[in-house]
Amino acid sequence: MKDSFYKAFEDRFRGSNQEIRDRLGVYLPYLEALRPFHRKFLILDLGCGRGEWLQLLKELKFDAIGIDLNQNMVNDCESLGLNVRCEHAIQALKSYRSKSLSIVTGFHIAEHLSFEELRQVVGEAYRVIKEGGLLIMETPNPENISVGATNFYLDPTHQNPLPPKLLSFLTEYSGFKRTKILRMQEPVSLRNSEEIPTLQQVFDSVSPDYAVIAQKSSRIEVLHALEHLWEKKYGVTLPELTNRFQENLNYINATANHAEFALKQVYQSRSWRITQPLRWGTHQIRILRERGVKNRIKAILRRLF
Repeated sequence: MKDSFYKAFEDRFRGSNQEIRDRLGVYLPYLEALRPFHRKFLILDLGCGRGEWLQLLKELKFDAIGIDLNQNMVNDCESLGLNVRCEHAIQALKSYRSKSLSIVTGFHIAEHLSFEELRQVVGEAYRVIKEGGLLIMETPNPENISVGATNFYLDPTHQNPLPPKLLSFLTEYSGFKRTKILRMQEPVSLRNSEEIPTLQQVFDSVSPDYAVIAQKSSRIEVLHALEHLWEKKYGVTLPELTNRFQENLNYINATANHAEFALKQVYQSRSWRITQPLRWGTHQIRILRERGVKNRIKAILRRLF
């Protein structure tokens, strides 16, 4: 969309500038770990949008260029002093020579492309990225039932949801040495494995976004420098939440069955049968006392004793 509609749409539903910058901070350790190994460190951001990522990179002294098809977005980025141009992602990638970029990023662009276009983007990214460099692609997570069934289609420019395993496989198929899936933006409380989700949370609180980070083959010391990040766990999956919910449901059912059995044992006991008249009389007295009927109480007591 080349008019102002999409910018207005992003402003309404994307989140504030600061909120997006905070979310993007999760990727900075990957950049910092790689930076010592590339003398010339250049980042290309595909679909830069409002420029939150470019702003963050500029503040951290990273050399970065943004690409976007929406001229209104490009104009806003230029007004912030960012290095951007209006161009299609594939054409932009083809303009770079092989092994000339340290990192290629694309935040919420993959779902706007046809699958054939996406394959070209990943393939060209592999070509232009240096040894040990990274491709980072973030997209809505269809493992989240609410995202996959409704929220994904709120954006009229979205094409098809991309399951994490598909995007991860695509990067591997294109030649990248290793890939990692980062699930993100879930409620903080659910990161605790002891937290029991509600049924509503099973439907809408699986990490609503995820990213695939793919690293190109390189010297062992470069791969080792990012190893601790590859071992880190991110986000909450649907099987995790459903298992927690089911385990809690099983516990509740077991507790209820045990209580029902214990109550039946009490009802069938001799002491329960013997004390039944006393319980009946006590109950009647309580009712009549509330009504203020003294004579009736005396009659009940005579029957009992």
